[in-house]
Amino acid sequence: MSAKSIQNAFFASMTDPQAFRLMFDQQPNVFFFVKDLESRLIVASEPMLARLGHEREADVIGQFDENFYPEQAAKAYRADDALVFRTGKPLINRLEVWYDEQRTLTWFLTTKVPLRGKNDTVIGLMGLTRRDEGRSHHHPSSEVTIIVSHIQKNTNRILSTAELARECNLSERTLYRKVHQALGITPYELMLRIRIESAAEALIQTTDKVLDIAQAHAFCDQSAFTQHFRKRIGMTPKHFRMRHQG
Repeated sequence: MSAKSIQNAFFASMTDPQAFRLMFDQQPNVFFFVKDLESRLIVASEPMLARLGHEREADVIGQFDENFYPEQAAKAYRADDALVFRTGKPLINRLEVWYDEQRTLTWFLTTKVPLRGKNDTVIGLMGLTRRDEGRSHHHPSSEVTIIVSHIQKNTNRILSTAELARECNLSERTLYRKVHQALGITPYELMLRIRIESAAEALIQTTDKVLDIAQAHAFCDQSAFTQHFRKRIGMTPKHFRMRHQG
């Protein structure tokens, strides 16, 4: 009996084809979900439901990202979905700014894998998002960990790719490749996101003026800061502060 036959026989004997998802319900910092080709939620693990602010899965089935997230953030998630549907290839460890169960801004790594129907066409996707605890636990290379750490320590200035490359003894070309392979974004975008993350924390934790926070995080003026912040977080710094400071 071939290995494939043994595997197929085992799966055929299961009474519940969704039994595997029970494992994800026991992982508090792991969010499992399934979407159809329209990007509607079909399955959500218990931690995912808590993150969305619901107790019953029936309340989220058929819903879109726009029902839970700011417009720009939802558009970014849908764009990633569309890429998986169009190419039939997975997105691995995409670094994203998400809101946790307490609606606090933090970083997550998301993987999306296409699901295929009986005729081998893509019918949806399944995704796994995990909190990026300490980052070093999840980054696949020590160089990327060093890069992230260096950016975090220098959010008050604009770093050059040459400086980042020197920090981890890489060429600028190799730096670009490693960051892009690990996170799906460019070094420039990584620097922007980390500066924005730090600025977002300052918006919540302090009463400093938005302009002062912008300048403290190396943005030339409030307008540029607002533009970058809204593009990546889905709302203006002022709106973000109002929402999270109550």
